[in-house]
Amino acid sequence: MCLALPALVKDVLPDDLALVELGGVTKEISLALVEDVVAGDYVIVHVGYALSKVDPAEAAKTLALFAEMSAAVQ
Repeated sequence: MCLALPALVKDVLPDDLALVELGGVTKEISLALVEDVVAGDYVIVHVGYALSKVDPAEAAKTLALFAEMSAAVQ
């Protein structure tokens, strides 16, 4: 099973790289598999690679569900 999460692109860097933020953590990822990504986009990230762009409303719903699940187990 794979887990891929939506992350907010904070900055697009040279060499098909980007800085993304997810849950307060900033991480450098590869954009080699996705075209036309700009700061402010949401991308689905798995093992350091953006797999696709995702609609901001859909990203918000997904992140809210993960937050709800996290709160339920605490």
